[in-house]
Amino acid sequence: MSRSIKLGHCVCDPRKPCPCPLFREKNVCTCAGERVEPDSVVQDVKLTDYVRSAGCASKIGQKDLREVLSLLPRITDPRLVVGTATADDAGVFRLSPTLTVVQTVDVFTPGVDEPYLFGKIAACNSLSDVYAMGGRPVTALSIIGFPIEKLPGTIMAEIIRGGMAVLSEAETVLLGGHSINDEEIKFGFAVTGVLECEEPITNAGALPGDLLVFTKPLGTGIISFAHQIGKASPESVKASTDSMTSLNRIASETMMQRQANACTDVTGFGFLGHLSNIVCESGVSAEIWADALPVLPGAIDYARAGMFPGACEKNGDYSAAITEFDQDVPEEIRTVMFDAQTSGGLLIALPADQATLAVEDLRAAGIEQAAIIGRITERSKGRIIVRSKAGGRFIPASPKQREKRKTMNERKKIDATDESACCAHGSETPDKALGMFKDFMGTAMGPGAVDVVTKELVAVALGLAVNCVPCSRIHIKKALDMGISPPELEEAAAIAVAFAGCRAFMLWSQLKGELL
Repeated sequence: MSRSIKLGHCVCDPRKPCPCPLFREKNVCTCAGERVEPDSVVQDVKLTDYVRSAGCASKIGQKDLREVLSLLPRITDPRLVVGTATADDAGVFRLSPTLTVVQTVDVFTPGVDEPYLFGKIAACNSLSDVYAMGGRPVTALSIIGFPIEKLPGTIMAEIIRGGMAVLSEAETVLLGGHSINDEEIKFGFAVTGVLECEEPITNAGALPGDLLVFTKPLGTGIISFAHQIGKASPESVKASTDSMTSLNRIASETMMQRQANACTDVTGFGFLGHLSNIVCESGVSAEIWADALPVLPGAIDYARAGMFPGACEKNGDYSAAITEFDQDVPEEIRTVMFDAQTSGGLLIALPADQATLAVEDLRAAGIEQAAIIGRITERSKGRIIVRSKAGGRFIPASPKQREKRKTMNERKKIDATDESACCAHGSETPDKALGMFKDFMGTAMGPGAVDVVTKELVAVALGLAVNCVPCSRIHIKKALDMGISPPELEEAAAIAVAFAGCRAFMLWSQLKGELL
């Protein structure tokens, strides 16, 4: 200490004078290893008092991060399956033909005041990146920044203990870690997982016709901010905490079982920021239904009152460039969609016929707010359209509804032979010509410059216009199974009637009575 006094500056922190205010007030020099007596430490420590931005709102914004990463050299190692180039959730590296690892690191500031809960949230958040890639986490290393000279070590131990509890739940082993004496509290993990499928589920595989499933409610960043300034209700804080301390393990397992094409976990860049990664990397456009988005209680009210962190605006600077909102989407809903999430849900692109099944699986497993919140519409350079309402669009029939239709069709004694011959849908004939025609139809009706939903509506209109009974019946049934709504089929039929007249009208009237 004598050297510090002689210099007039603390040798441990040159920003501070020596003697420092703590020494003048309490005759304690932390640089000499002395500590404030426990009874002098604030008893009810609030972790959020020791941070500037809470939770994932503390992370560097998407726009700034992209600019920095663009300055770095590209990694071309052939063993690298997924790296930084695609802004994905985790890195994927093939160690051998039979072993592929998934690795990630995630560190952020507390968005809650209780040390144990903060540790649990940090672990859930870190593990989520591995789950988003279809991986199974196996080991972790902890990383913590903590003001050990200001706060008792018992608080630091509680943070780590909370993280260990979640790692144990996830069957992930803590190998060790690293600590830093930091004025601001930070905590997280570097996690290593193994790939559970042949290829990772990345943010680059979404296809036109896919439906988007989201597994957790939005609003954690807004609620954390409202809590920091003493405005959040206990109900909001509890709902947010329950969401943030829930693993995405079941959601990951479900998306793999249901053949997901793409996935990302929604965290610091907000819902639209992470969706923008999907649409840009997949080369598609997405339509989001604002009224279908699950939102935590209180979050919309806080956003309407202006209680939201600066991260919402930072996230908007990036994703708003490719996002178009319907005029009647409220400003507070837009804010929620830009809100930086901590330990958020998985945003999954699934084939239309699997999306409803996935949501039913998730809700049966206790993930009650899982929902279909939009769809992938077409090929593009990356674009998002936010509609105010879903309007009943493109939600596939549930298994019960499909069974009801199947029973109805059996009662109507639909001629399966005629149907399989028309357009070669479902045909098992060995005839080479019909086989080639079936291949052609598969290509013509597959995703391309025009999305598969639009193609199916066109097929319905053409089938009615040329008065092909089995063809019309097949495409109407397929459209319903894809989730195309009856009002949309009505419009396609109206176009057919406009071009083909009475015969198309009579056929539509007949089939509508049978199938809708």
